[in-house]
Amino acid sequence: MFVGDSLSRNQWLSLVCLLYTSQPKANYNQTRVGDVSIFTFLDFGVQVMLDRRVYLVDVVMEKRGRILKLDSIMGGKLWKGIDMLIFNTWHWWNRRGISQPWDYIKVGGKYYKDMDRMVAFERALLTWAKWIETNIDPSKQLVFFQGVSPSHYNGTDWGQPGVKSCSGQTQPLSGSTYPAGLPPALTVQKNVLQTIQKPVTLLDVTNLSLLRKDGHPSIYGMNGKKGMDCSHWCLAGVPDTWNELLYNLVL
Repeated sequence: MFVGDSLSRNQWLSLVCLLYTSQPKANYNQTRVGDVSIFTFLDFGVQVMLDRRVYLVDVVMEKRGRILKLDSIMGGKLWKGIDMLIFNTWHWWNRRGISQPWDYIKVGGKYYKDMDRMVAFERALLTWAKWIETNIDPSKQLVFFQGVSPSHYNGTDWGQPGVKSCSGQTQPLSGSTYPAGLPPALTVQKNVLQTIQKPVTLLDVTNLSLLRKDGHPSIYGMNGKKGMDCSHWCLAGVPDTWNELLYNLVL
């Protein structure tokens, strides 16, 4: 089961396509129950699931509005007993205005209109880490955390000042180092993962994805030129490499 935002969906779709390509005659069905999408390979009794949970922690409706609860992870009841879990969150943490799906943050019993987003991100990950420690059985389950998936909207980051999107980018960066460096959120992820006693493996896709400024849909996504997309990834493409890494970590 993949758990997270639309970058988790990117990887989920990639894995489903890769599996189906290996067994093109396999019987399958696809269903959706609430926020969970399920692709079932009927001949093998295998389900590949996606739970859309962009913050991992809960967003609930209360009298004062939509509350992002950094200390609550009730959605975790869906993850219990799953053979393999691949978690992800970061993409939504800096959203503001109409695209921000909460009105208040609640943490430590107090409500805040806003707070340092990196601090909130870390607190949510610590709540998730506590859930892992309490609920995961390493003898029966594998747990991974997808590293930060980068966007490419600022050419200065890769040495092209003045470029404002990934549109027209047809080649990856050469070399193995991204000029702007790694995103700070990755350090937060790694620090939290180091606090967990249960085995959780970082699916470290960040640096290889930073080099792929050419790998996004840009104006060729679902919304065309009105929806420049330099955050998600084309399929076939970069998420297939993520899944190749996942495959090698599972073996």
